[in-house]
Amino acid sequence: MRRIARSPYEQVLGERLHDLHPKLQQYFSTIPEGHLGVGEGIFRSVGTPRRWLWPLLRPLHRRGIVYAGWQLHVPFRVTNELIAGRMVSDREFLLPGQPWTMRDAVVHRAHGRLVDELGDPAVVAASFDVAVDDGALSMVSHTVGIRWGRLRIRIPRLIAPTVQLTERFDDGSERQQVSVTIDMPLIGRLYEYSGDFTYRIVEAA
Repeated sequence: MRRIARSPYEQVLGERLHDLHPKLQQYFSTIPEGHLGVGEGIFRSVGTPRRWLWPLLRPLHRRGIVYAGWQLHVPFRVTNELIAGRMVSDREFLLPGQPWTMRDAVVHRAHGRLVDELGDPAVVAASFDVAVDDGALSMVSHTVGIRWGRLRIRIPRLIAPTVQLTERFDDGSERQQVSVTIDMPLIGRLYEYSGDFTYRIVEAA
């Protein structure tokens, strides 16, 4: 009998998966082979209003890591696919002028943390501590590193950005809510996006 690969979130959460809201359990569980997870919604805000940061973020923008700008009320579509134990996601931001896509892949590592590899190809990697609180999932970065060819550089924790993610489900609106922030020591908020969406599992075309 063929063994079904578990999603990286299932692997790191273990029994804590059942403490999540039932809709989040579906979102973070294994996606059956031949299927995709598809979410569609609105981001209330994306990027940073601090214009002086935009030129610094543009190299990451070009690699599909962060959006170098600031927009409100942005429609988006996320597609999740489980490939060889990695949760691969494309988030298409329908920005004015042209769409922009953020790409990442989440994997469970032997040290018990989730690692999110961002970019196309992957340039930034962050490991996360994961917790469940009142049915919501929260993730806080433990380490952040940069990949350049064969070079791997871990940013010292004293100056490394802190990435925080919260996913919850709102029964009133029947929509999933997501919030991501990136903060830097001495500088403060570098980047953020937050919004809500609906999610479903569909057969891959």
